[in-house]
Amino acid sequence: MTLNQRKQLFVHLGELFKLLGQQPVDRLAHAGFSSNVLDGFDKLIAQEKGHNGWFIEHNVRQAFAALGGAMNVSAIEEWLKVYDLPDRQDAPKRVGLILAGNIPMVGFHDVMCVILSGHTAVIKPSRDDNRLLPAVFEYAFREFPELKNAVEWAPMRLEGAVALIATGSGNTAKHFNYYFRDTPRLIRQNRTSIAVLDGTETEEELAALGHDVFDYFGLGCRNVTKLFVPHDFDLNRFFAAVYPFREVINHNKYANNYDYHKALWLLNREELIENGFLLVKEDKALVSPVGSMFVERYSDPEHPRSVIASNRDAIQCVVGHDYLPFGSAQCPELGDYADGVDTLKFLLELH
Repeated sequence: MTLNQRKQLFVHLGELFKLLGQQPVDRLAHAGFSSNVLDGFDKLIAQEKGHNGWFIEHNVRQAFAALGGAMNVSAIEEWLKVYDLPDRQDAPKRVGLILAGNIPMVGFHDVMCVILSGHTAVIKPSRDDNRLLPAVFEYAFREFPELKNAVEWAPMRLEGAVALIATGSGNTAKHFNYYFRDTPRLIRQNRTSIAVLDGTETEEELAALGHDVFDYFGLGCRNVTKLFVPHDFDLNRFFAAVYPFREVINHNKYANNYDYHKALWLLNREELIENGFLLVKEDKALVSPVGSMFVERYSDPEHPRSVIASNRDAIQCVVGHDYLPFGSAQCPELGDYADGVDTLKFLLELH
């Protein structure tokens, strides 16, 4: 594929994703996409919960909407203008991708980067998300036949891969680094996100923070699991603002996590604050379990900044007045690379 064709592919998929991010009854027009295509994806999206209980329809559509909102012509051109992308790779490399599956379509950006760089993506999907991406690229193969040489599926082994991009836990990252020690690699591991409040937040901003906390049930590395608040901050303001997210407790997997940690912490006589759908515990740790939030109070405004600086390798993003806007954590731009490592730069430097 030429560079222009590769760009057109993702602009086209961006339009598709925007439609898939909507409920069928809300689609006003879908020029360029047949009803059979959209109906097929709608059916797949509705069935995802049966495959992965966390992938409820709302969350799958939200993931498509976030990707579609970022993949327009101007955004793609702005993102790529700083790179010297080849029109065609003279000797495309086979790049192995070991994808995460914590939230829907989370591995799509890595595949996008490999294709745009002109290399071949050899993909090992997560067993928790092994239906959406194949369906997207099965459709893309039909619309862009020349793409077929750029994407391969490798459910078992990454045969012939000369470079690797992998995402997993801290333990799996150690194994990846050892097993692929002689291979150019980009290995990511668990991260989390935090929010810093200064006490001047509006109710609208605190409500937006609810998206950073509860979207995808808090399973993403961009979900806020730790909250820094001034020493005299009234947490009831936060509880009132995020009340609209209370329906998360009706999801059995989320509720099981909530009940388990509530029982465990009460058994250990730890002090808790709860509102029926979120457990709040004062704790210096960064990563709280699903269904809970760790809070740390501060008197010196430098304290949160110091914690962020000393834990940079464990933090994906920060929301707050001096950081990302509240409510934007799950809407990264195309150039917001996981772990802050430039994936395209890594791919373009392969020899």
